[in-house]
Amino acid sequence: MNSLEKAMLMGWDEEKTPASRKSMPVYSGVLKYFPNALKEVSKCSLAGNLQHHPDKHLHWDKNKSNDNEDALVRHLIDHSINPIDDDNILHLTKVCWRALASLEIYLEENKQGSL
Repeated sequence: MNSLEKAMLMGWDEEKTPASRKSMPVYSGVLKYFPNALKEVSKCSLAGNLQHHPDKHLHWDKNKSNDNEDALVRHLIDHSINPIDDDNILHLTKVCWRALASLEIYLEENKQGSL
């Protein structure tokens, strides 16, 4: 059994062993796969911050994001009508942001930094 298989069986707990930490290739398995998409999502984060808190540093105000799943679906529907939202951000970018937000909140609420 290789280190990835062992880490998967251990529950992907990055805090326990170096092998487990190496089983989460954030750079090579996410950033390198989706560099352009992630840059667009970062622009979406900035636009949201400027909309809701123009006088504050970039941060996620989770009080403003309590309908992520509904918003995700609305943006997906809107994408089928016109891919670009009124603020010139792609609806698919907002779908990605909302999906990441929903996953992050789920993991935090279930105290599972990773499964």
